[in-house]
Amino acid sequence: MRNWWVRSCLAVTTVAATLAATALPAAACGEDDKPAAAAHVTGEPGAVKNVRSVGNLPDAQGAISLAFLPYGHRDVMAVSGQFGLKLYDLTENPAAPKLVGQLNMPGLWETEDTEVDPVRKLVFLSRDPRAFGGNTHTGESGIYVVDVSTPEKPVQLSYVKVPAGHTTSCINDCRYLWTGGPAKADNQPADWGGRPIWVTDVRDPRNPKVSPQPIELARNDGKTDYVHDVQVDKNDVAWVSGRGGVRGYWTDGVHRDPVQGKMRRATAYAPVPYAGGGVAETAAPSKFMHNSFHPANRRDDGAWRGHDLVYATEESFVDGCAGDGVLTISSLEGSYGGEGWKSTPDKPFRLRTVGTWGVAGQEGSDPKSDDCSAHYFDIQDKVLVQSFYAQGTRFLDISDPTTPKQIAYFRPADAASWAPYWHRGHVYVADNKRGIDILKLTAQ
Repeated sequence: MRNWWVRSCLAVTTVAATLAATALPAAACGEDDKPAAAAHVTGEPGAVKNVRSVGNLPDAQGAISLAFLPYGHRDVMAVSGQFGLKLYDLTENPAAPKLVGQLNMPGLWETEDTEVDPVRKLVFLSRDPRAFGGNTHTGESGIYVVDVSTPEKPVQLSYVKVPAGHTTSCINDCRYLWTGGPAKADNQPADWGGRPIWVTDVRDPRNPKVSPQPIELARNDGKTDYVHDVQVDKNDVAWVSGRGGVRGYWTDGVHRDPVQGKMRRATAYAPVPYAGGGVAETAAPSKFMHNSFHPANRRDDGAWRGHDLVYATEESFVDGCAGDGVLTISSLEGSYGGEGWKSTPDKPFRLRTVGTWGVAGQEGSDPKSDDCSAHYFDIQDKVLVQSFYAQGTRFLDISDPTTPKQIAYFRPADAASWAPYWHRGHVYVADNKRGIDILKLTAQ
């Protein structure tokens, strides 16, 4: 385990200088990711309400992300982390997954939001430039393509260097990958605030082809900046989160481009803007949006009193707890005309905030910890489950998005909750210290 000790996202110059001297990664709202670990006394109790812990996989310590793959009657979980890749069979007992295969890559970083191709049985691991002792200034980044058609014998099919490498996301049914982040390398343009997106063609997984031209430029009021992650909704709109907000794109089919004012064909290399933009600074002062979710159907689960909503996480660490990043809920109303692409410092466009929720001061929180930033979340029906690092995993009722209500929580004293996932009635939590926690919501 690394010791995450950099706290303030405001002292960028000091952070950069310190990192250069120590080779440690920075705090996440912009330069890099991950907070300081809260100090706890051995045996100190945590806090649990309306949640039952039904299992734990301590051998997955260092876990960062996970995904699920169907194999006929078999149900397999792929876990990525600082160890590489581990595959667990959930078929017989989902509360006690059985380790069946692994690909050892000690020192891998960071593989956040690892994606899988459920048809071709492929796993895509993103290599951050800080992997294997590297750094954001000169380190190597890229993508590993792993064949898991036989879970017991994962095989690396290929590796390709990519100018970005913090996260890699499937586009157009995993025929292409969009890779973004972290902070810019020394050989990238000086006026960039972070790495945008590079597109990789993985139709032939043994021979990935990286486009030399990046996309999703000028995202932060006209400035090219850090793209952190991409999530694709049920209508195949790709939502890109990073510094400067959340913007959605069509990546296939013919659509009207509101920026160019004409109909054109969308591709992975030339996506068509759909909606989105910056999140109001009153909700997310750092402007660094870590990840997002769009319900995808305005007439059904996406609708709330006529509003099309986007949920997003601000990842930000400042001194103390109260100012750390929160869950934000914004209306996309007024952003369908390309407003988010036309925004400038002089004439900024911001989505209207509908609601927010932060863990600071909430029931079940540890008042001694200043590690309170929001991180990845998942939504099932009207219950959102979210990781808050040392403050654990929180369950929120979002029936009324103006006032999310906590209904349950799971905060072990040694929590380092990074990413929770709903799966067949359970929530599987990638906890960087504890491995995988398997939870069952017991009441709402």
